[in-house]
Amino acid sequence: MEEQCDDPSSALFLDSLYLGVRKSERHSDKVTLGLLAKPHPQSRTCCPVPSQTEPPCGLNFIDLMVRQGNIDNPPKTPLVPGFECSGIVEALGDSVKGYEIGDRVMAFVNYNAWAEVVCTPVEFVYKIPDDMSFSEAAAFPMNFVTAYMMLFEVANLREGMSVLVHSAGGGVGQAVAQLCSTIPSVTVFGTASTFKHEAIKDSVTHLFDRNADYVQEVKRISAEGVDIVLDCLCGDNTGKGLSLLKPLGTYILYGSSNMVTGETKSFFSFAKSWWQVEKVNPIKLYEENKVIAGFSLLNLLFKQGRAGLIRGVVDKLLELYNQKKIKPVVDSLWALEEVKEAMQRIHDRGNIGKLILDVEKTPTPLMANDSTETSEAGEEEEDHEGDSENKERMPFIQ
Repeated sequence: MEEQCDDPSSALFLDSLYLGVRKSERHSDKVTLGLLAKPHPQSRTCCPVPSQTEPPCGLNFIDLMVRQGNIDNPPKTPLVPGFECSGIVEALGDSVKGYEIGDRVMAFVNYNAWAEVVCTPVEFVYKIPDDMSFSEAAAFPMNFVTAYMMLFEVANLREGMSVLVHSAGGGVGQAVAQLCSTIPSVTVFGTASTFKHEAIKDSVTHLFDRNADYVQEVKRISAEGVDIVLDCLCGDNTGKGLSLLKPLGTYILYGSSNMVTGETKSFFSFAKSWWQVEKVNPIKLYEENKVIAGFSLLNLLFKQGRAGLIRGVVDKLLELYNQKKIKPVVDSLWALEEVKEAMQRIHDRGNIGKLILDVEKTPTPLMANDSTETSEAGEEEEDHEGDSENKERMPFIQ
């Protein structure tokens, strides 16, 4: 699918196969990714045609929330989802500097990333190292920038501190674990489905089943609790996280995956999650010397104008990548036609690392046992050890 153009006057359709983009002031600062250019056989206009490397796109839990309408001010349909991708620069706006056609890049996009052609302002585009694959690049921006911002910009992670991260097997969870390993003597507590423990046990210090009483498990190891809690679940985990904070500790909410249960938006799940959130008493925070914060990378980029700050963070992260200290964990590759199954894998917490939508990939035939069951209410069934074979539609990418 191609990017939806919100300004029809900026596009010139030459025929059913070729699309030429007319220069306009509106797009003078934008970069087009994913295609290479060659002359149209019946026109002097330079027209984009598919190259051998079309941009892979990252699949995130926020995409499930968009699908269900579990976000504030969702965009009007029809829309092309997706917030991050990688590819080759195909075209440049008149005012773009520092990039050339043919550059290998990754980018944030305010929707429209799940496409063969992506157009985005240059402030959200970053060159990638020569040894970074396009799949790794598509898995890099959201996960690692989110993890870095929470750990170092919000919570001020330092040597000897301790961190509790939920969904430790997910893309952000694995990025958090890797970044914590760059600081001496940081203890990482993680929660994850039992079947993931063997695969991720070396990335965290202490690992607990996501359905267990992790509060008691953490306090058994560290009576005072932890310095940082990173919560992507919300609901009753908010109160549990606050109760685990040491004095001067920081609780950060960066998601609310507990609100996503069945195929469609559930008022019951939303109300249940909201009701379970502990009502925060500011006086209690003051008396206990605790900090509560929230973090949304997309709002920071697209609504609050902090692209310059994020560029500095990306530069630091790429330096760590070049030093071989961090590396994106790619769970599996999916064709665009398989997006339903890919979303189901994330919904059922079946992934270890990032899922990638690959425009060039051919759909994989379904197998007889290719399913993940949920309860009638749409709630995720409790995970059991050894369930990984039933959950894995595709082998993990090493």
